[in-house]
Amino acid sequence: MCLLRGGRAPPPSLQLQLCSFLPTPTKKLGVSLWDNVHARRLQEWLLAPKAELTLANCSLSPGSVAPLDMPLLEGSVGVEDLVLLEPLVKESLLKNLQLRYENKEIYTYIGNVVISVNPYQQLPIYGPEYIAKYQDHTFYELKPHIYALANMAYQSLRDRDRDQCILITGESGSGKTEASKLVMSYVAAVCGKGEQVNSVKEQLLQSNPVLEAFGNAKTIRNNNSSRFKGRMSDVKETYQPRVMLAMGTELEGSLGISQALRMFSNYLPDLLEKSRVVKQLKGERNFHIFYQLLAGADAQLLKALKLERDTTGYAYLNQEVPRVDGMDDASSFSAVQSAMAVIGFSEEEIRQVLEVTALVLKLGNVMVADEFQANGIPASGICDGRGVQEIGEMVGLSSEELERALCSRTMETAKEKVVTALNVIQVGIGEKKKVMGVLDIYGFEILEDNSFEQFVINYCNEKLQQVFIEMTLKEEQEEYKREGIPWTKVDYFDNGIICNLIEQNQRGILAMLDEECLRPGVVSDSTFLAKLNKLFSKHSHYESKVTQNAQHQYDHTMGLSCFRICHYAGKVTYNVTSFIDKNNDLLFRDLSQAMWKAQHPLLRSLFPEGNPKQASLKRPRTAGAQFKSSVAILMKNLYSKNPNYIRCIKPNEHQQQGQFSSDLVATQAQYLGLLENVRVRRAGYAHRQGYGPFLERYRLLSRSTWPRWNGGDREGVEKVLGELSISSGELAFGKTKIFIRSPKTLFYLEEQRRLRLQQLATLIQKIYRGWRCRTHYQLMRKSQILISSWFRGNMQKKRYGKIKASVLLIQAFVRGWKARKNYRKYFRSEAALTLADFIFKSMCKRFRDQLSLKQVEILREKLCASELFKGKKASYPQSVPIPFCGDYIGLQGNPKLQKLKGGEEGPVLMAEAVTKVNRGNGKTSSRILLLTKGHVILTDTKKSQAKTVIGLDNVAGVSVTSLKDGLFGLHLSEVSESGGAGLGLEKVMSSVGSSGDFLLVSEHVIELLTKMYRAVLDATQRQLAVTVTEKFSMRFKEKSVAVRIVQGPAGGANSKLRCKKKGSHSLEVTVQ
Repeated sequence: MCLLRGGRAPPPSLQLQLCSFLPTPTKKLGVSLWDNVHARRLQEWLLAPKAELTLANCSLSPGSVAPLDMPLLEGSVGVEDLVLLEPLVKESLLKNLQLRYENKEIYTYIGNVVISVNPYQQLPIYGPEYIAKYQDHTFYELKPHIYALANMAYQSLRDRDRDQCILITGESGSGKTEASKLVMSYVAAVCGKGEQVNSVKEQLLQSNPVLEAFGNAKTIRNNNSSRFKGRMSDVKETYQPRVMLAMGTELEGSLGISQALRMFSNYLPDLLEKSRVVKQLKGERNFHIFYQLLAGADAQLLKALKLERDTTGYAYLNQEVPRVDGMDDASSFSAVQSAMAVIGFSEEEIRQVLEVTALVLKLGNVMVADEFQANGIPASGICDGRGVQEIGEMVGLSSEELERALCSRTMETAKEKVVTALNVIQVGIGEKKKVMGVLDIYGFEILEDNSFEQFVINYCNEKLQQVFIEMTLKEEQEEYKREGIPWTKVDYFDNGIICNLIEQNQRGILAMLDEECLRPGVVSDSTFLAKLNKLFSKHSHYESKVTQNAQHQYDHTMGLSCFRICHYAGKVTYNVTSFIDKNNDLLFRDLSQAMWKAQHPLLRSLFPEGNPKQASLKRPRTAGAQFKSSVAILMKNLYSKNPNYIRCIKPNEHQQQGQFSSDLVATQAQYLGLLENVRVRRAGYAHRQGYGPFLERYRLLSRSTWPRWNGGDREGVEKVLGELSISSGELAFGKTKIFIRSPKTLFYLEEQRRLRLQQLATLIQKIYRGWRCRTHYQLMRKSQILISSWFRGNMQKKRYGKIKASVLLIQAFVRGWKARKNYRKYFRSEAALTLADFIFKSMCKRFRDQLSLKQVEILREKLCASELFKGKKASYPQSVPIPFCGDYIGLQGNPKLQKLKGGEEGPVLMAEAVTKVNRGNGKTSSRILLLTKGHVILTDTKKSQAKTVIGLDNVAGVSVTSLKDGLFGLHLSEVSESGGAGLGLEKVMSSVGSSGDFLLVSEHVIELLTKMYRAVLDATQRQLAVTVTEKFSMRFKEKSVAVRIVQGPAGGANSKLRCKKKGSHSLEVTVQ
């Protein structure tokens, strides 16, 4: 439970009182509101100063409060639905899109149309978590998202049994391919479960690599541009509804066990960019599959396909861009093979597809040369027969049949058959005779030089705009009819006149183009333009140089070979050059028949018109007629389904994240007709909402409906709007919904709601703070009484305890005094002290008896050191825990030094390396000091020979400082001999007494002087004089030298000594 600061939750009465100010679903929670984990947020809001937070910020858990049925305006970035945009002009639309884009809100609505601005980066708004989130909500409950549109389409498919169509539009690089992937992944994630359904899901997801390999290519604007923008393929199940993506795939409804058809079964003809196979612009590539095949196929497969891995050996591949950054063609080929197997292709079918791909590459390398027949008529022939021979071997045709099909043309009438030789220009594949340009039917194109390709693309866009307007108005009219609201005619621009201008039978531009291509005589682009000028001279949406001159208009941008059409998205000028050539179909009957004769199943299925039984003497349809037929099929499919729209926008030309080019976006908004879309949506009533959600949101604006309303939802809405005095012309009451005409009215309601929320927030805070203060006072009062009573009782307990303890103490003393008085006669005086001393001595004796002789000796040495240096020498405390070792130079391993001590001296008590200070100049030299029971021997460290032997009876005393240094002075008696005769050192004789005292430095001065003190005591039965002082005198020959020790700045253990001679009778030693 979430407790308040006072330590308790509010009482049920206050909880219910607070709940009365909250929305209805919260009131139904009652007391359980405070058990919600979000109650702490409510508490923080209640304590906020001056109602800084609104009730919208104090939301409970998603499951506890029913979401509203419209986008919340507070907290949103800009306007989430452009239908509510005010004012509705191009500038405000662009500003709103830019504001949302800069805040990484890339999706915006126009009613149920989604506008998607390509972010050129990965945003954390996708994946299973968001799919589950949008699956549980309706379209307007959450932020705009492509998942919301996919969910709406899927729910309409599942619940209403209506086929769906999702149209994804936009120019290259605007993110259409990614949008289609997101829709497909969403539908695959939310559809049913089961082994066969999961198989279909996997086929659906694995279709993307195959579609991109055979339908995508690198363009100047996009490294992975879809060049199959008009393709529609079905993945469906018998008698089941399906979802169709105009730039993706039809998805089966997944309502039962499905049987998936292959993704490539029914391409719409003539909507693929066929011209890219034979020629690409500078900086572009052919379709990915060609590069993937050469890079990813193993050596055995390449050998079977008669291919080489080097891309430079193929004329159809642009040599300038063999690779694309960030794209691995080899690994992509492996992914394509695996995906085709998942989709349902057998190994044999995969091999046939790759063989056809290889044939296309090899066909581009066939070289044709000029030849002349015997009668002098120009003809053509194959230069290198090897290439044609390899192609014939792969397809099962002889090289002669293949060459005849490539270099000749058969014209057949009812009575005769004529074989005509083709020249090199007629045989040329693709460079001179492009069948179709870039057919991105979802990207309206206005280029500097617009040709036949842009003409058919923009024609298809006109048809799509017509579908959008008609179906949108139809949907609006149906909703008005369901709600019982009179339908008034909506004024809008009907582009049917433009569509008729292009496609009208016998009198349209396409019909005139076909007529010009089929008529005998001299045919050229100029005659075609002249026919258009004559036929459409008075048409309001057609212009040319001739029509302008007739109207006395001058336009320098209009060329003599151009005409202009006023499309819905703007005026476009087309150059008629090559219109005739591009409209003609150059796939002659000879080639179709040759391919049908091939012993290759896939090739035979691709050219059914080559079957002699189905041979037709009619001329093949023109490209324009085929395109018109394909558009008609597309329109029929769209009209038979419920449309859903995604408008994709490219924010900049450089594919950089965070950059927003207003001019570029404005151009795309014009091509996509966004403003026109908004106007159509707002033609009648801009906003509509169910009575229940509307009343739930705005009932706080009326005293009649707030805080409780027991009537019907419609009556409550009428009460609220009646008290706000909104014009009746702005409102319409349907059967289940309230309709609002102007966005300004909706904004007025939102503003009134915001102000009312501020008032209610202040009221709730006032009630809560009053309850909190009263509760706090009552708690403090109870606490004060409790503390006072506890304190008084505790004081009395303490006072009673002290009195009791005092009484017991007095009683104990009295009883003790009486007992001692009675028994004193039985004990002598101070018997307790004697007994304690006896016990202590007994304990000490018991401890001593447990010690070994060596331990006793060590303790005696420590005791002696304590008596000599405790409280006198600064280095003494450090030496206490360290046991005395005695041998610090490894005497056992040096036989020469062992000989110096002599045989009668016994063991060496101390062996250490010391430093001897020269009393004359203060210089130092290293010596080894050996202390035996009778002598102090100083030897040379290098020669191991005795330099000086001093008898312990000649040692008069020792002077040592109180600092932490190891300096000490060894004072000798005035007349002495070395005493070395008894040690076998007869040659080492010196007059020590005449040479004077010794000034030495030892690192173990405490141990050395202690052992020397005990040795002198044992040898001479006298105590060695140990003087602790910083000033002492040293005898040097006949003179006396005063030694003074000075504490340096960093004196301490192991301190360094610096000796300096001060005159002839003084030596200063500095301890650093």
